[in-house]
Amino acid sequence: MKTPEMSESLNVFGEPLIACGENPATGFYRDGFCNTCIQDVGSHTVCIEITKDFLEYSRFKGNDLSTPMPEYGFPGLKPGDSWCLCAARWNEAEKENMAPRVHLMRTHIRALEIVPIKLMRQYAVDLN
Repeated sequence: MKTPEMSESLNVFGEPLIACGENPATGFYRDGFCNTCIQDVGSHTVCIEITKDFLEYSRFKGNDLSTPMPEYGFPGLKPGDSWCLCAARWNEAEKENMAPRVHLMRTHIRALEIVPIKLMRQYAVDLN
């Protein structure tokens, strides 16, 4: 099976994308980057900083990110980890005042198709 062609690896500023998280490995490709492609229908492009509140929010929404799933090599996330989140889920969390902080230099430029940069800047860990 052919691997889907990856979109150009750029951050929201049009600069080379920086790794989001490698322990555990994140991203659509599980390469530590918030890279994306046409098959990434969830647009796993927003690099967030995990908090306890966000883990609880995500679990409540049906996506338990804290429970380990060894059969998939997933140790579970904990506060302080970085993770490539679906852009639409980040938008949803923001509307419910539960949005986690964002690493802009680690967030893929394609996130801007779903989340305005002005909004992400309000939650930025790193500003450019």
